[in-house]
Amino acid sequence: MPDRNDRWGDLLRRANRGDRAAYAAFLTECAPVIRNIVRARAGGADEVEDVVQEVLLAVHAKRHTWREADPVTPWLYAIARYKTVDLHRRRRGGAPVPIDDLAGSLPDDRAGDLTAARDLAGMLDRIDPRAAGIVRAVGLEGESAGEVGARLGMSEGAVRVAYHRAMQRLKELAEAETGRTG
Repeated sequence: MPDRNDRWGDLLRRANRGDRAAYAAFLTECAPVIRNIVRARAGGADEVEDVVQEVLLAVHAKRHTWREADPVTPWLYAIARYKTVDLHRRRRGGAPVPIDDLAGSLPDDRAGDLTAARDLAGMLDRIDPRAAGIVRAVGLEGESAGEVGARLGMSEGAVRVAYHRAMQRLKELAEAETGRTG
């Protein structure tokens, strides 16, 4: 009988190649373990379920970063630890400060989101259309490299390489616009 790490590794590998049933099984099996880790580290906090959801969302968003040759449990446990640390940081933030009197003078956050979205769309228009599509699919829509590869007739590894190169190109464009190097 394979151990948990082997089983989860197999499920996540299959999930990253587009197997939705394997992904559902992976999340179903690891969620109770994540919950126990968070509960132990959070000190019985009321926010345990919120943190568990944050961990699962982070796993979904970053599952393509897991190196398949490495064990999956340390990667997963690290995400749970970091999200629990974030909870402790939020708690230390101090007492809430009422902002009712300041509401009229606070900037509208939505304007920043619209500006950022417009800027990103403009920069994506300046790179190769195929690379821009990969960035949209993997980076914005959360598709796996396996799903994108299957749709585009590319290997999962080729999608990851193309995604990385496109992100590097976007970084260079952003730095050129702001006059920074880095």
